[in-house]
Parts: sequence; structure tokens; C-alpha cells
Amino acid sequence: MKKELIFLGPPACGKGTQTDKLAKYFGFPHVDTGSLLRAEIKAETENGKIAKSFIDKGLLVPVELVGAVIKNRLSQPDCADGFILDGYPRSLEQAKLLDTIQSELDGENPVDFRAVYFDIDESVLLSRIVNRRSCGKCGEIYNLKYKPTKVEGICDKCGGELVQRKDDNEEVAKARFDTYYNETAPLVEYYRDKKVLRTINADGSIEEVWERLKQVVED
Repeated sequence: MKKELIFLGPPACGKGTQTDKLAKYFGFPHVDTGSLLRAEIKAETENGKIAKSFIDKGLLVPVELVGAVIKNRLSQPDCADGFILDGYPRSLEQAKLLDTIQSELDGENPVDFRAVYFDIDESVLLSRIVNRRSCGKCGEIYNLKYKPTKVEGICDKCGGELVQRKDDNEEVAKARFDTYYNETAPLVEYYRDKKVLRTINADGSIEEVWERLKQVVED
């Protein structure tokens, strides 16, 4: 049966790291909305320019734009047996659009769909965000406090230089939290009502959270 998973939770709760691990574990593609949008921004497409104007302010990108990008990605052959969607949906409007996208792509085929909620305190998240760095070459994510590199400022994987995203600062982070609580948090109840929600404690080491995650997606 095709397995479709989405991860829910506030910024820096660990969704990206765990999605990557789970994707390798299952052999499914990790569909990272942020990476898809950053690719549009890097290519300086019209959609990328619009997305950037919202992201830089810590706001959500328009529903129609993100939906089009997501649908195109999920329709690719490597998503035929399943996928893990990270960073989408972020609002009830997007969730309902995703329902439509899934219906159009899956038809009457049986699907095992689960929404995993990463539950964690905001103070821990803020510390993660301001200390987060990523490799400017390969995109690997590190944290100066929780996941430092072996050599300061240098990526362990490819030797690239680490950079800090412009939106990884306290001011923008707090704006992102406000946006999350207003727009995204209601998704927890939405998917709980649909009886597909699973909740894990996201405060802990990467391996501790990983073991919790495996348990809720394999039960």
C-alpha cells in the first residue's frame, strides 16, 4: 500500500532532519517544500521572486503558488509508492488543497496516510533557530549548539562553507512562530478529527526523536 506522510510542527522542531532519515529508511523521496521554493528563488523565476518576498518577512507563501509546486513534485514517478512531505501544508486552506491534490493523483487506490506532529517547547526552538547554519554548497544543516561541525564553519560532508539564512534570527523567528500559531497550529485538530494524527515528543537528541518517530509510523 502506498504510504503518504506529512510532518507538522513549529519552525526548527526537527521535521527536516527526521524526514531525511525516514525517507532513506523507507526509500521514499523527501519532498521538502522549503527546498522546492528555494530552488525557484535561486532560479529567479517569477514564482521564486514572489515566494522570497513572503519568506524574508517570515510569512506564508501564497497557497496557489505552493500548491502548484507541490502537485508537480508529487506527480513524479519516484513518488508512486509513497512520499514524505515536509513543510506542507501550513494552513487549513493548504490542507484542503492537499486533500484535492491527493485525490487527483491517487484516485481510488488505497493509501496509508498519516500526519505526524512534532510537539516541543518554543524556547528550545528559538535557541535552535538562532544557532542554525547550513552548507552553502550541499545544503546540509548544522547547529552551533546541538549539531556542530568537526571543523568550525566547514561542512563535514563536502567541505563547503557554512552560512546563516537571513531569516534565522530572533526577530524573524518570533514572526514565524506567530504565523505558525495563527495559521498552522489548527492543522493538528484538523488531522486529529480525520483520525490520521500521530504525536511525538520532539525534544531530545536526533536519535531519541528518530526512535519515537519510527514507532508511530510503523504501528
